[in-house]
Amino acid sequence: MPIATHNQRGEATLVLGTREHVPAERLAAIAEASMSAPIFTLLKRADELHVVEQAHANPRFVEDVVREMVSGVVEQFPELEDDAFVQAHQRNFETIHAHDVIAERTGLLGELRRELAGGDGGAHASLDDWLRS
Repeated sequence: MPIATHNQRGEATLVLGTREHVPAERLAAIAEASMSAPIFTLLKRADELHVVEQAHANPRFVEDVVREMVSGVVEQFPELEDDAFVQAHQRNFETIHAHDVIAERTGLLGELRRELAGGDGGAHASLDDWLRS
């Protein structure tokens, strides 16, 4: 590496509340694609170097990962109803600080679609709001 740096491990949570059947694997794929680099269970040393280099070439902070997850849901589920609920949550476990870093975005799919299209998404529903409706 040309400069000194550190890595963070991240944990993504992506929730989609809808009346339709959505395979969990599709949500997992969106969350994984939102990260700086793929995650592997077992790697050899040469593979580890490739993954670390890939992550450093594509740095994503928690808020970037959340934006990517929301965009992925909007892009991959155009058929879902506007009142479907989306919660994207990312926690990065710090290696050199005494705290973790967290970002979260919630909202109805229609709100998020309008926002990503350049409009005002309006108020963003929380999980409590959606459960009460």
